[in-house]
Amino acid sequence: MVEITAELLARYDRPVPRYTSYPTAVDFTDTFGPVDHAARLAGASTRPGDPLSLYLHLPFCEARCSFCACHVVITQKTEVADAYLQRVLVEAERLATALGERRSLAQYHWGGGTPTHHSPEVMATLHSALMEHFEILPGADVAIEVDPRVTTFEHLAMLDEAGFNRLSLGVQDLDPRVQDLIGRNQTTEETRTLHAEARRLGFESINFDLIYGLPGQSEATMAATLSEVVDMRPDRLAVYSFALVPWMRPHQKRMDEAGLPSTEEKFALLAQVIGTLTDAGYVQIGMDHFALPTDSLARAVQERTLTRNFMGYTTIGGTDVVALGSSGISDVDGAYAQNHRRLASYYEMVDAGEFPVERGYRLNRDDTIRRHVITELMCNNTVHLPEVARRFGIDPAGYFASELATLTDPGGLVDEGMVTVTDTDITATELGGMFVRRVATVFDTHRRQGPSNVPVFSRSV
Repeated sequence: MVEITAELLARYDRPVPRYTSYPTAVDFTDTFGPVDHAARLAGASTRPGDPLSLYLHLPFCEARCSFCACHVVITQKTEVADAYLQRVLVEAERLATALGERRSLAQYHWGGGTPTHHSPEVMATLHSALMEHFEILPGADVAIEVDPRVTTFEHLAMLDEAGFNRLSLGVQDLDPRVQDLIGRNQTTEETRTLHAEARRLGFESINFDLIYGLPGQSEATMAATLSEVVDMRPDRLAVYSFALVPWMRPHQKRMDEAGLPSTEEKFALLAQVIGTLTDAGYVQIGMDHFALPTDSLARAVQERTLTRNFMGYTTIGGTDVVALGSSGISDVDGAYAQNHRRLASYYEMVDAGEFPVERGYRLNRDDTIRRHVITELMCNNTVHLPEVARRFGIDPAGYFASELATLTDPGGLVDEGMVTVTDTDITATELGGMFVRRVATVFDTHRRQGPSNVPVFSRSV
């Protein structure tokens, strides 16, 4: 593990994008709307043999965790959820019609919110209705996010029967005091019991979500949580930096910031996570994921085929992504389209017979080139310049002359030991991997001024 000084943390722990997309969602505008999205879907429909990735957003939760930065709706009323699901199915039929014969899915993901907020019967009905319009290909990733506090054995049985093969369990932290501080009480036994039943049923891959940087966390509490997690041995772990974004999620203002770990303490937690999990045999994936060597993500890293979309790191690249539900983001035919986040607006658009798109973005050629470079850095820590030349018909040394100068000039990231640059490769070092979001910003023309302290993105650590 490389040594990080307080001075280096102070310089590089700045607000920067997570690059789930490039350009990022803050660059989307309302000049892209339903008609534009329909045109992109029409373009996508001309490639009926190409598979799709389908994301379904189910926003409902019974209670709000204070750390959460997701688009969620808090309700215990089934009629509220029923009204939403009716619109989702209308949207799905409209989407399938626009896609023509292109209905095959290589990736199918339910996220939220808490998808298992709904009963097993409702979920089975929803899945069956969606499969009237789409077909899951053999070997597809069929995934769902589940909350062990509300997910029952009946839920797991339904998911297994429906063909779901990947589960992501929300864990966050197992320390009772930390859980009290974030408003999420979940016993270790609840997690263990659900994980054991999923194993018994034979789910192909099980992921745990953890968060570092939460109030009350220390190296001692993290050690205890990691000990329990390693003992359960999930196939994958996503260990996210706590994103404090109160300007986007006002409920986070209830959190006492004085109780949060300092930047130095937070980085120590990250170092502890990396050290513990790699010592336990996990392979580090990208900036914040870990997988057992037998997992497909780990194999993709070895083969440099790992990629990334709105559903996270994936081995399935090159597919158009179509999204259903409020706040869902599609990536189709060279454009992003985000659905309305407010339920009332989403309902209004669906009821009016339109795609419920609130905003989006058309990628130009430069965006497409830079998206590839940034994705390679975020996923594989390396950009192979001859591959960029072949793929896009450009001279990378000339095209990225200013970026290469930024990296290699005195005091740049090469001098900092974060990056190495050769005639053929730009590679983030072990140190650079810790700040790979910062490395990626060098190629982000939309952030040309570099990282700023304006509250738009979460911090890099």
